[in-house]
Amino acid sequence: MKVTVSQQNLAHAVNTVSRAVSPRTTLPVLGNVLVATDEGRLRLSATNLELGISCWIGAQIEEDGAITVPARTFADLVSTLPSDSVKLTVDQRTQSLNVVCSASNTDIRGIDAQEYPPMAVLSPDSGIELNYADFKEMIQQVAFSASVDDARPVLQGVLLTINDQEISLAATDGYRISVRHAGIPSPVEKEISAIIPARALNELARLASDGEKTVRLVLPSGRGQAIFSLQDAELSTLLIDGTFPDYKVIIPRNFKTTSIISTGSFLKACKQAEIIAREGNNVIRLNIQPGQQDAPGQVEITAQNEETGSSEIQVDANIEGPALVIAFNVKFLREVLDVIKTPSIALETNANNTPGCIRPVGDEDYQHVIMPMHLG
Repeated sequence: MKVTVSQQNLAHAVNTVSRAVSPRTTLPVLGNVLVATDEGRLRLSATNLELGISCWIGAQIEEDGAITVPARTFADLVSTLPSDSVKLTVDQRTQSLNVVCSASNTDIRGIDAQEYPPMAVLSPDSGIELNYADFKEMIQQVAFSASVDDARPVLQGVLLTINDQEISLAATDGYRISVRHAGIPSPVEKEISAIIPARALNELARLASDGEKTVRLVLPSGRGQAIFSLQDAELSTLLIDGTFPDYKVIIPRNFKTTSIISTGSFLKACKQAEIIAREGNNVIRLNIQPGQQDAPGQVEITAQNEETGSSEIQVDANIEGPALVIAFNVKFLREVLDVIKTPSIALETNANNTPGCIRPVGDEDYQHVIMPMHLG
């Protein structure tokens, strides 16, 4: 292999695919990045056998070929090279990659590309086309609610459902539920359902370059795998096997008290309260008080910790229904408010021991259910 590429493009590609490299593996080749020519471009790939990422960059190719080289060594080297052309040459006899850039000349010992696990190959017209900007926003509004606990693998995933011309994502860790719906360009013939690791979706949200318009989703039959194809990148992930909880039965259908609050004001108040609450168990109290005559309604947010101190912030709100004192995990509140784009949110509640719901005002496609904490 003899190719020439720009340092900026190579550095971006190496850093992108390196996120799929496992830091601890018993197979040395899985600690490597595959560098290979591919139909006039240079392809870099990495996998930990559960998650795989490939990235294609433009290149001047003199000679086709492939090799795998240690991911960290290659990434560290490329990041320190000057912003110039980089020439990559493979010595098949020694299985090493020669990297030349400006006055720098480095040889990296590698492993034969034949030992690398095969990466997914897609036909160009297969799968379901999704609007990338919409799907990225869906991921950002849902994936953070997935569990990070290895004890329940199914909750570490996001349930993806496609029916007719609607796609939905849902995630829960047992304490909160995020659900987002969106339309898709073309209807599907039959309903699709899959549990995709939240980590894989978060990586997908990072992958695309500016101006990416579509992402193609392929679920190969019988392979327990999802493949997301972008213009210059591809991500494959194993699906999570299991039964996702029936979250719909947990979402309350009716509420006694609805508080319309400025998203920015509520988020700022939660961030302030979290400074005190995070030293304890993250609990804050919301004292929801409807307005009286000319006075507006208010939500009083309080946090208290014996060692740190106490905090009290009042936020104006348009409140319909009876007054209520309810406690929530402030980290959970802050995380959902961080991903809501509308100027106002609706906080819907029933009692201090039943779930509350947060919805963007004017956007019926997103809802977030959050379990209350014990008032004590």
